[in-house]
Amino acid sequence: MNSKLIAPSILAADFANLQRDIEMVNKSDADWFHIDIMDGVFVPNISFGMPVLKAITKHAKKTIDVHLMIIDPDRYIKTFADLGSNILTVHYEACTHLHRTLQAIKSEGMKAGVALNPHTNVSLLEDIINDIDLVLIMSVNPGFGGQSFIENTYNKISQLKELIHKKGASTLIEIDGGVSNKNIKQLVNVGADVLVAGSFVFKSSEPQETIKDLKAIANS
Repeated sequence: MNSKLIAPSILAADFANLQRDIEMVNKSDADWFHIDIMDGVFVPNISFGMPVLKAITKHAKKTIDVHLMIIDPDRYIKTFADLGSNILTVHYEACTHLHRTLQAIKSEGMKAGVALNPHTNVSLLEDIINDIDLVLIMSVNPGFGGQSFIENTYNKISQLKELIHKKGASTLIEIDGGVSNKNIKQLVNVGADVLVAGSFVFKSSEPQETIKDLKAIANS
């Protein structure tokens, strides 16, 4: 069985102490850095842009997992590759020519991910699942941190797992939003491979311990 991965979401870090928080993740049992890029158009919020990502990748010693919550992501694929992204995830809802976008991501040497908003059905990925390295299921509405978890997520993970098996794909399933020690085991049991945790990690008094706990529960 593959080890389940923990990806702390840098959106929840302390921006005044960003280097400190990145060093903490480097030292922790976490596997990836999850970085949300928002444009204020695709989602009603703006996060950080290229200069901050550049600062993060300069210090980060683990896989850089970038989630683009932006319209017209194709314009920036090369830029994100140049900034050190290892995985680039675009939203299904933001791509008119998804297959072409995935090819463009891979041609820049990155792994290609597709994110689905809570209302988007996983069956829409049926024709393209074999081209996707990772599917990110949003378990909250994208754009704001700290929201509560949408219960229908468990069904979506099961459906997606079934589709991946049916098509013989090796796509990973990533979950973003409201992940905590209360639901992480259940998420893994239905098929999640990568778990993004933001507020739950960075708002805890011992973030490094919290990451260690999540990793242990996910792989127990």
